[in-house]
Amino acid sequence: MSRKTSLSAGRPSPLGATWDGHGVNFALFSAHADAVELCVFDDQRMRVLPLQRCTDQVWHGYLPGAAPGLRYGYRVHGAAAPENGQRFAARRLLLDPYAREVVGQFAWPTADEPQNGLQSCVVDEHFDWRGDTPPATAWADTVLHEVHVKGISHQHPDVPEELRGTYAGLAAPAMIAHFQRLGITAVSLLPVHHFLDEQRLAADGRVNYWGYNSLAFFAPEPRYAARVDGQSVIDEFKTMVRTLHAAGLEVIIDVVFNHTAETDEFGPTLSFRGIDNQSYYLLPPGNLAAYENYSGCGNTFNLTQPRVLQLVMDALRYWVGVMHVDGFRFDLAAALDRDSAFLAAIRQDPLLQDVKLIAEPWDMGPDGYRLGRFLPGWSEWNDRFRDDVRAFWLTGEVGVGALAQRLSGSSELFKGAGRAPQASVNFLTAHDGFTLRDLVSYQSKHNELNGEDNRDGHGHNLSWNCGEEGESDDPAVLERRRRLQRALLTTLLVAQGVPMLQGGDELGRTQRGNNNAYCQDNEMTWLDWQNADSGLIDFVAGLIALRRRFPQLRLRSWLSGEASGDEQPDVLWWHPAGRAMGVGDWQSNTLGAFAVQLAPDAPESARAGKAPASGTLLCLINRDEIPVPFLLPAGVWKQLCDSSAQTPFATCRREKTSPVAARSVQLLSLE
Repeated sequence: MSRKTSLSAGRPSPLGATWDGHGVNFALFSAHADAVELCVFDDQRMRVLPLQRCTDQVWHGYLPGAAPGLRYGYRVHGAAAPENGQRFAARRLLLDPYAREVVGQFAWPTADEPQNGLQSCVVDEHFDWRGDTPPATAWADTVLHEVHVKGISHQHPDVPEELRGTYAGLAAPAMIAHFQRLGITAVSLLPVHHFLDEQRLAADGRVNYWGYNSLAFFAPEPRYAARVDGQSVIDEFKTMVRTLHAAGLEVIIDVVFNHTAETDEFGPTLSFRGIDNQSYYLLPPGNLAAYENYSGCGNTFNLTQPRVLQLVMDALRYWVGVMHVDGFRFDLAAALDRDSAFLAAIRQDPLLQDVKLIAEPWDMGPDGYRLGRFLPGWSEWNDRFRDDVRAFWLTGEVGVGALAQRLSGSSELFKGAGRAPQASVNFLTAHDGFTLRDLVSYQSKHNELNGEDNRDGHGHNLSWNCGEEGESDDPAVLERRRRLQRALLTTLLVAQGVPMLQGGDELGRTQRGNNNAYCQDNEMTWLDWQNADSGLIDFVAGLIALRRRFPQLRLRSWLSGEASGDEQPDVLWWHPAGRAMGVGDWQSNTLGAFAVQLAPDAPESARAGKAPASGTLLCLINRDEIPVPFLLPAGVWKQLCDSSAQTPFATCRREKTSPVAARSVQLLSLE
């Protein structure tokens, strides 16, 4: 590129920096700017090129001869008037909101320092996908595995050292072998958008390990790149997706559109704030110098502004169309839905209609808890499932009725809107909270290492330490913990809806009681493969295999309890005494054992003109401290799983009765 080259008019669309083989078109939205300058870097020298054209609030220009690898940023001129909602700072070099790659090192600027150390980079989006075909796993057949890109492979001895903790490491043969051993169908990745560590964490030598502090919605986070043989960050991410797809695994990414890393009025000016603060952020009426804070992170992205909504939609289309991801989990999704057209925009988009959409259905704003209120086509993290299952098994705060509701897919939350059971994403634990092992090992959170005097993290965990806080060598305590972990996992995998397993729970991972390890990038959060509980891995794999074998565990329609013709009811609920559950049983505060019987998938099989794929399934549940004998329905039953047993999938026949051990679940099928 000649240093004498100047900008021509260019085009206002598409937004961002677009290379056409001959040069690069630059287009930046700012409704309130007085002037915009494109700053390009060549041999460490910065050239400033004014964007002379502005069309429909988009500033644009074309730079002949520019090519991929060109680093650039913007300086945006306008009023520095926070009281009027504007925070232009023309000395600041600003990232392009549409940047596909972010380069440079960020350092927290001082008040007088105009640079932030980060630059946008023009990219060539060509990639040989080699006929990549997304697995397109049906929602009903999906088993999610929530993982952190770095944490899952950073200590894996069979992943090459140079790949550990990277996109390439996540798709290494050893990792794929583990995923396939488990039987999960999708990895759900914690945020991979380019993000920053908050100033207070950096000052204390910590990082934002989880990554919920996004700055660039199109750019994959470079700290997770191995860059082997000079491969770019983008190509490494694409290679990861292609490799996982070839293994039959979908890739879901966690996206954070509710706020940005620019935080509150005291935060840094890095991109959106300096480009057009009043457009990109929600500002309180009557106090335009402040920010609405529905996210709890200092600001709220303004999806009521059409161009901001376009930015988010363009980013989603980019990750599906260019990066080939299979779906999204939307952090604090209530903040995206409030007073905006976001849900409607996704619903009508032809590229996004068929991808998996998962909402975290709450935020900190008004009317912020919206579980069950998203549109058909969406699934939601169901914290009611998490809390009721924990309360049933660990604290006794809910009874059999609440657990039955969760086993049935939480129909009271989702059925009324015409949605399927797959609207409920069921989980026991997630990145935010205790691990499964800690859930049965700690009564209280222990977050002292976070540097906040243990004030952070949720205090109501519905956990039970089984008689001793933390690590124990008491055989009785260890046996309670072993049984409860397996009972909880069995409950998760036999419930209607979409199960989500937190990465590491199948290994027996502990965070030593830390239930908010967002700033712990160390052995506390990295999966400990050397000490993995192989028996627990096999147990989870066995449960997922049973779920795959029995279609009635993953129905596409709601259980009704009604019979069709000569067929048995799709679901029956049994008291251990061998009779149907009555109203008094459901309302009992003392009953801790019951059974659910699920009919074969006869109706669906009949419509397809084939025999049922599975037999009647019976699930016996006992949370009591003593064994409970169950009188069985008529017939000869084959025991498929006993969660309490040392060999849980050893089979045997049961007739008339089956003793169910304390704190355990049995699965039987009718022969």
